Amino acid sequence: MAGVSTKEIKTRIRSMESTKQITKAMEMVAASKLRHAQARVQNSRPYFEILYSTITDIVNSNTEFSSPYLTQRPVKKTAFVVIAGDRGLAGGYNSNILKLVQSQIDGKTVSVLPIGKKAVDYFRSHKVPMMTENYSNAADINVGDCFSIAKQLSQAYLKGEFDEVVIGYTNFVSVLSQTPATLKMLPLVHESDDPVDPAYIIYEPGSEEVFEKIVPEYLGGILYGALCESRAAEQAARRTAMDSATQNAEDMIADLSLKFNQARQAAITQEITEIVAGS
Repeated sequence: MAGVSTKEIKTRIRSMESTKQITKAMEMVAASKLRHAQARVQNSRPYFEILYSTITDIVNSNTEFSSPYLTQRPVKKTAFVVIAGDRGLAGGYNSNILKLVQSQIDGKTVSVLPIGKKAVDYFRSHKVPMMTENYSNAADINVGDCFSIAKQLSQAYLKGEFDEVVIGYTNFVSVLSQTPATLKMLPLVHESDDPVDPAYIIYEPGSEEVFEKIVPEYLGGILYGALCESRAAEQAARRTAMDSATQNAEDMIADLSLKFNQARQAAITQEITEIVAGS
């Protein structure tokens, strides 16, 4: 800090204190939102589990069951649903999921349905074909939007516009751990070593009709569950990032305070030396 005046150091200390107040406030806001996001994750799981159980029972209880949703066909074009955030300052939350998806779409013919401003901006800048940009604000996406997207994807898949549908999201493991992941939504693959006895299950008007109707609902449940997971992961990542930024600000303030005291002590010593020399 040679050549830096005590006034300049004090200015930097005040600047860091202001930054610390901002990061601390953002950390508290993220912590509050995280609690609500975790509650949504827990509340969304029972619905998804029931749908998954129903689909599994239908497939396993029908040995001659066939459906376009279960047909494995050569993959010529893939639809990717990618969930990212609307803002930054969340550590590697956005970059991690976008890098993962980019690594999987390289060399493939794809069309992306981005959810969140960061996802829209990323794929627009990389000139990746997008189905729509109507979901650029992830915070406004609700369960109804998820089922609308699922219905749109299901119809496109049945028409042969896509040969598989994949979703990219961030899995909320804990407050300190968030893992980007991808999940194939279509075609469905169900394997079970314990087939269900069809005598105990009756579907009206029929198992195939029920299956065709319930698949879009199932996909909507996956989308909503992934959205809830991603929201919780984003807030957890932001809370961790802001906590780290606050700690860094405190360390810098302590370092600057030490240097301020050293500079002030050096100035006092120099003044005393000059007085003694002059006398």
